[in-house]
Amino acid sequence: MRTRVKICGFTNVQQAVYAAHLGVDAIGLVFYPPSPRNVSIEQSQKIVAALPAFTTVVALFVDEDEARIRNVLNQVKIDCIQFHGDEMPDACRLYNKSYIKAVAMREDTDIKQLVADYNDASALLLDAYHPQAKGGTGEQFDWDLIPQECELPIILAGGLSPDNAQQAVKAVKPYALDVSSGVEASKGIKEAAKMAAFIKEVNQGNL
Repeated sequence: MRTRVKICGFTNVQQAVYAAHLGVDAIGLVFYPPSPRNVSIEQSQKIVAALPAFTTVVALFVDEDEARIRNVLNQVKIDCIQFHGDEMPDACRLYNKSYIKAVAMREDTDIKQLVADYNDASALLLDAYHPQAKGGTGEQFDWDLIPQECELPIILAGGLSPDNAQQAVKAVKPYALDVSSGVEASKGIKEAAKMAAFIKEVNQGNL
């Protein structure tokens, strides 16, 4: 099975379009004001309008209230929601949209229980735990914590870059990799060469 690629945290139209032409499967837009990658409605509309066909748009929220999520969904063409906080299952099911539930991985994280709780999720996204930040830290967690078999697709995040993308594909065999800081020149600014190198390494790992 081919491991797919999501690049998260775009703030620039040209960079998102370039990623799509490189063959990225999904782009992530962050709607979380504390994040340096946060985008406005206007920014996100411009990015989405410029994307070519077959590029999935994922909106990331962190413990956001329902009214604001609905406001974004009403104004931006979003394909999938990524809940990156402590959202309970019922809160993820309010929008009649496919959703991804992010999990901050610790040694005692019970993946089986999470699969049971979020059984209708499109995937579980496994990210590094950080006491202050909600993703995008560039930190990696212990991949040995990931179960060999899981009833939901696994998206691997946390500390990924062109240097370890191929290793991640071969070692974990996830449904997808999700990268943000590992392909950036600075926070929120993607670097074309790093994005190209990342996708090349994933493709090599898929061979």
